[in-house]
Amino acid sequence: MTLQGRRLFRKQALISQLACGAVLSGAASAAYADVSVVDNSVATGVESEEATFSVTQVVSGLEHPWAVAWLPDGRMLVTERPGRLHLIDGEDSIELGNLPEIDTDEDQLSAPEGGNQGGLLDVAVHPDYDENGWIYFTFSSPGDPRAFSTYEPDYGTGLAVGRARIDADNGELTDVETLYGQVPRTHPGAHYGSRIVFPGNGEIIFSIGDRNVQNLPQDLTNPGGKMIRLQEDGGAHPDNPFIGVEPGNLRPEIYSFGHRNNQGLTIHPDTGDLWAVDHGPNGGDLLYKVDAGANYGWPMVAHGTEYSTEAHIGLGTEAPGVTVPTYVWEDSLAPSGMVFYTGEDVSAWQNSLFVGSLYREQLHRLVFDENNEIAHEEVLLDDTVGRIRDVRQGPDGLLYVLTDEEDGGLYRLDPES
Repeated sequence: MTLQGRRLFRKQALISQLACGAVLSGAASAAYADVSVVDNSVATGVESEEATFSVTQVVSGLEHPWAVAWLPDGRMLVTERPGRLHLIDGEDSIELGNLPEIDTDEDQLSAPEGGNQGGLLDVAVHPDYDENGWIYFTFSSPGDPRAFSTYEPDYGTGLAVGRARIDADNGELTDVETLYGQVPRTHPGAHYGSRIVFPGNGEIIFSIGDRNVQNLPQDLTNPGGKMIRLQEDGGAHPDNPFIGVEPGNLRPEIYSFGHRNNQGLTIHPDTGDLWAVDHGPNGGDLLYKVDAGANYGWPMVAHGTEYSTEAHIGLGTEAPGVTVPTYVWEDSLAPSGMVFYTGEDVSAWQNSLFVGSLYREQLHRLVFDENNEIAHEEVLLDDTVGRIRDVRQGPDGLLYVLTDEEDGGLYRLDPES
């Protein structure tokens, strides 16, 4: 497939990409600005139901940042989708070299003009970083044409997971390893999913989206539309639910299936339960607890409709054997990063789940009741900082949000006394 053909394919998927986190601003991706540590007041006296807080920008000049994580000593790692990893050390920002080959938006167009959602995506710090020095990251990895499953392009991509150590003195990664590469690969562009969590016991779980190929999530011989569980040094976890299951060719790395595009994944700090948000099609974004072996339905069931015709998808909103979601946003939210709040500055936020919205440019606070159902939802930062791609709690106990913009930034929420 020629470059012109790839652009045509991507334009046909425009509406889907917009809902699932594609870039909105600008006809072309500008050369990235200098990444700077700043202290810019954005808003003060912001009233919420439980607290008054201010919003402060702490990093500027990021081009479509995707994830932020903290090292134990307080230094930060920030990824940019175009393929850059930054180490924020005090007042300094260091771009780390020696990343593996990453398929980014090669024509530098934003998604509405033919770009894609691939690039350098999530980053996570190993819980035992002080002992082993490992950081993990996800990215869209280009592949051999013989590894493709659809569309017969001249190249394709798969979601990959790598790990490395940091050599800050030389500004590069060392001991770089690719632990997992999605095979078969598909046409580049959409629905990589791609959050990482460490549940403990030497394992990692990460999401792979359906890659905009709707038949993949129900196919247990393909990793598309799945949660993947590996051992932390690579290889399928031996307790995964489909190992040894007839007919014997099911993918051993699969943890759960029937997912569309999970861009938010987090672990409850008290129960250890794994929670995810999932992008619906035209409406019908979901929140649910992820269990081993469970089927979450896509595209057999859906709470949204087709983009072009608004026709119903699949069997309805329920089907035998399909796990019912905990919460449904009927209108598109495009949920992304998420975190349970455990800080001490706002006691009423304890164990609330904070979820970022790309499409609505908001931060949502969800309150659980004693039955693990959502009892209340509050909307924060409405049209304040932009498209929220990631939400994390820093080592200082404060909430941080990262904005997916051509000139994106990292922002801190500071409760006011």
